[in-house]
Amino acid sequence: MTQAARWRLAAQYTRIAHKLPELLAELACAYHAALGEQRAEVAGLLVKAYRCADAVAYKFGAHDLSARLIELMRWAVPEVGDPLLSASVAYVRTETFFAARAHAAGLRTLEQALDAAPAPATAREIAAKGALHMRAAVIAGRARDASATVTHLNEASALADRVHEDVYCGTAFGPDSVRIHEVSVAVSLGGEHVGRALDVASEWKPPKDLPAERRSGFYIELARAQLWSGFADDAFESLKVARNIAPQHTREHPWVREDAAKLRRIRRADVESLTNFAEWCAAT
Repeated sequence: MTQAARWRLAAQYTRIAHKLPELLAELACAYHAALGEQRAEVAGLLVKAYRCADAVAYKFGAHDLSARLIELMRWAVPEVGDPLLSASVAYVRTETFFAARAHAAGLRTLEQALDAAPAPATAREIAAKGALHMRAAVIAGRARDASATVTHLNEASALADRVHEDVYCGTAFGPDSVRIHEVSVAVSLGGEHVGRALDVASEWKPPKDLPAERRSGFYIELARAQLWSGFADDAFESLKVARNIAPQHTREHPWVREDAAKLRRIRRADVESLTNFAEWCAAT
């Protein structure tokens, strides 16, 4: 399970797809056979395994399957009795609201999860609450709620200053992750806010020790901001950087396909390499 979690953070979705069915079957058998504390331990492993499976389903556009896996996470997590793992499940559950474009409802759900999360005292508690604020900032941006976006991003930033960048309960959190989300929020809000994404990228790049999925996400979001701002060549370069970092994540990202198709139409980059890129990610 530890290895599967590493694959998820590194956007190694093919490896997850090959190994997770067997692992899920083993964990399900172990769960039903276990008693007492051992049952709680296996339930925790099940939640983490479902999260890995969901990463594949969601990234490849199987949103019905993703929603089912998230419901299985929600079914198993009460058995664990860990409020921080419950917060992690609430973080992942936001995918269903992104997929349905129900951004206002997703924001309300995250704010309820924030109310239920433990007070941020230990590093894990700080990270759990900070991750929820990061997620809330992004979905508030998609809902065009600038006030809530700023509030949640500021809360995430304040919490990130209290911990080192690391992976907590399966989610990367810390100052670098918050800065990446600052770019994501700027793109989500759009319009006059997009320039902030360019400002962040002009003075900072995500360090290589961050998970590959998160680093590639930064360049995908940056490419969109650059394209909207008229910097088509820069946008194509950012997409290529994202592909080098995490090719599976980049290839299946819907924004990559949209932006590559638009770049191909305006033909502002090297035609042959752009055509190859667009064909690689199935841009139409």
